[in-house]
Amino acid sequence: MTETRATVVKIGGSTLGASDTSLADVVALHAAGQRLIVVHGGGAMITDWLGRMQIETEFVNGLRSTDQAALDVVVGVLRGVVNTRLVAEIVALGGRAVGLCGVDGGAVRAERYDERLGYVGRVTSVDGAFFTDLLDAGVIPVVAPIGLEPPDQPLNINADTVAGEIAHAVGAERLIFLTDVDALLDAEQQPVGELSAALAADLRADGTLAGGMIPKIEACFRAGQAGAVSFVANGTLPGTTRRIVAGEALGTRVTGG
Repeated sequence: MTETRATVVKIGGSTLGASDTSLADVVALHAAGQRLIVVHGGGAMITDWLGRMQIETEFVNGLRSTDQAALDVVVGVLRGVVNTRLVAEIVALGGRAVGLCGVDGGAVRAERYDERLGYVGRVTSVDGAFFTDLLDAGVIPVVAPIGLEPPDQPLNINADTVAGEIAHAVGAERLIFLTDVDALLDAEQQPVGELSAALAADLRADGTLAGGMIPKIEACFRAGQAGAVSFVANGTLPGTTRRIVAGEALGTRVTGG
């Protein structure tokens, strides 16, 4: 019997609204035998808490510069608040979830790469077996995007990138980015149904593909290197994740790596 390949679902804070069914979809799919990994961000809440703590927020090329004081807030919010809330909601819906971050088990290793960004990392390796063991145990890993720079330094990592690297490491069947837009738009503001590497390069060159969509699309192609098909779709609409897994053509489908 062929083992079901995993689906990695990246949930952004902007998609978890009143009509959102993302977590209910995850629980229902898991109950039906799907293997799922949830990766989440939490940028808006981090910004809110940094403001409460009167810690200035600075962005460099779209990434949050993170000093030691800011890192403490990032870790506390992502691992302590957002992750715990998501796990609690999944459990309340009847699911079996385990909350973690990349520091746990050294599962996501990273390194600092730009002194302007401080404690922001890029992924150097992901322990795919760590996540596969959790899936084999029948749980839904819920992952906060914090990595480990050996021997013991936590680093803030872009959540989209973490989702793509985990999908690559576990040989996922699909990677789903749940956003608050229906699809990637082209230069004429029309939805892109299917995105190839060549078209992505063209859209990036003319400035259509920009900002926070860039790490998402890069993660899609990274996952594609290991055989995953990726989707960027509107997670604020009911049933988006279930419909994609069932084979519906929603959002932008990204193939290739």
